[in-house]
Amino acid sequence: MHKTMAIKPISFKQTSFILVLHFLTFSIFYTVLVSARFSTFLNDFHVTWSDSHIKQISSGTAIQLTLDQNSGCGFASKNKYLFGRVSMKIKLIPGDSAGTVTAFYMNSDTDTVRDELDFEFLGNRTGQPYTVQTNVYAHGKGDREQRINLWFDPAADFHTYSILWNHNHVVFYVDEVPIRVYKNNEAKGIPYPKFQPMGVYSTLWEADDWATRGGIEKIDWSKAPFYAYYKDFDIEGCTMPGPASCTSNPTNWWEGPEYLQLDSYQARKYRWVRTNHMTYDYCTDKVRYPIPPPECRAGI
Repeated sequence: MHKTMAIKPISFKQTSFILVLHFLTFSIFYTVLVSARFSTFLNDFHVTWSDSHIKQISSGTAIQLTLDQNSGCGFASKNKYLFGRVSMKIKLIPGDSAGTVTAFYMNSDTDTVRDELDFEFLGNRTGQPYTVQTNVYAHGKGDREQRINLWFDPAADFHTYSILWNHNHVVFYVDEVPIRVYKNNEAKGIPYPKFQPMGVYSTLWEADDWATRGGIEKIDWSKAPFYAYYKDFDIEGCTMPGPASCTSNPTNWWEGPEYLQLDSYQARKYRWVRTNHMTYDYCTDKVRYPIPPPECRAGI
């Protein structure tokens, strides 16, 4: 006589464990293709310029950049990325920062055909608003400067500055408020950065020949050293070199429908910034461009 063995049903705890195991397996596989989020400075970056002027603080989760009469400084990501989002929290130089530039940008590092997406924070005299200049280089062509005055004191606390880059557009954000959109208008013959991976860079340097009021305001070295602070280094994107399938994967979150254009709330904030805080737009500079550049006419 054969005994029939009863099959014991799987318990809720066992089911949960199996689901978690599958989720972890997928997560590990996915992070091979797409870079992870928050990490320490040394995980994702290295010093490119003047190691003595960059100091790690808070166990490497934040850094201090220094500018004095001897040198500025800079750092860069260890990898390059093709599409995604980069973000950092930055606390800018307080007080009299005229003539200084704190920069956070992406760059393909390919000389005359480079692609580049720039945040440049232009120092000011005490009491004056901080100006942030953005610029876009596509296939070696730049000179697309726009400037806004920030609506808060960016030296009083950390604020988040982000660049979203997908196949449809590039969006510059300040505390999740869009301040600039550069659309993909390749169909109209306008270059768009989509072939060259870019690294993430930051520098603190002296540029008093142009930075503050066109170079009228010079740097006051009696206020040196100047300090800027960074934390929450956040990079999500396709690491290059890497699988080609990553950059064309429609399931990457930054290629999702909600990121292909501004939603109604973002569009209102975007218009508010440009109406109330924009101080310069190359598209309306008749001296430089008697005929507006094609991307301006295409609706940047």
